[in-house]
Amino acid sequence: MYLVPIAWMYVVVMVALAEGASPNGTWLGALFTLLLWGVLPLVVVMYILGTPARRRAREAAEAAQVAAAAAASAVPPDDGRVAAGDAVAPEREER
Repeated sequence: MYLVPIAWMYVVVMVALAEGASPNGTWLGALFTLLLWGVLPLVVVMYILGTPARRRAREAAEAAQVAAAAAASAVPPDDGRVAAGDAVAPEREER
């Protein structure tokens, strides 16, 4: 997957070096060539190509969260062995 971006950056670096070293070129022009032909398009393309992996990771995290919530609510607090009683304790009267 990374072979094409590495090859593209190699070509762009070589073009930038040739532009900077040529008598009619400048190093500032070489820098702009490197940024505008190399780094910026590469960042955009790698972001677009990474979208499916980010989506899969987000869906897996959501599924794990739902599974954890389901597992936490599936176990009754008293394990089903104690009869349900009054939720509020009766008021104690003094004698």
